[in-house]
Amino acid sequence: MMRDIDFDMLDRGRQARNYRTIAQTIALADQGNVILDPFSTLIATNAVIGTGNVFYPNTTFSADTPGTVCIGNGNVFYPGTAITATTGKISIGNENLFGEGSVCIATNRVGAEIIIGSQVRFRGFIDIGGTCHLGDGGQILGQISVVNVWLGAGGSFAHPIADERGAVLKGHGRATDIRLETGQVIAGDGRFTHADRRMQSHYHPEAK
Repeated sequence: MMRDIDFDMLDRGRQARNYRTIAQTIALADQGNVILDPFSTLIATNAVIGTGNVFYPNTTFSADTPGTVCIGNGNVFYPGTAITATTGKISIGNENLFGEGSVCIATNRVGAEIIIGSQVRFRGFIDIGGTCHLGDGGQILGQISVVNVWLGAGGSFAHPIADERGAVLKGHGRATDIRLETGQVIAGDGRFTHADRRMQSHYHPEAK
């Protein structure tokens, strides 16, 4: 027989670590968000949350100070998403896809800041840190550690013209100090270098 749940005890543990209580987490549904499992979803008390977001189980959003985690509207956070703002701001736009896989984004060094536009897609086992600007429609796909990366904005992955899409990193390895313009892609095989830049039409030629 399952014992009664001591919500006060659970909430004390959450509050001691600056997370919303279970009731406060559930209340985000009043803003049009979907909280599939409020028990395994941890959202910082001072995180700014928009509307229409979907939070799958086992997702974490940590913010040491007010305003350092800001989430827009219509994002989907699959299991394994972990957002941690310690030394700088993490700003997330609208209609982004975090997963499936494990997506860990953290500002944990001096001067770090991570800005994510809209309709960006992350899929795989991805770790993002440092100072990053990931423009609209960008993609990071694979098993990649990303530090100090700038991805040019463009259309989403569904945009019909490949060279007009947001910039892409795909493959596996460590991508550091990389800048890609709209439509560009690097397919990394253990490392990512500017010499390996291609236009996305190289991999996705237009049908004739």
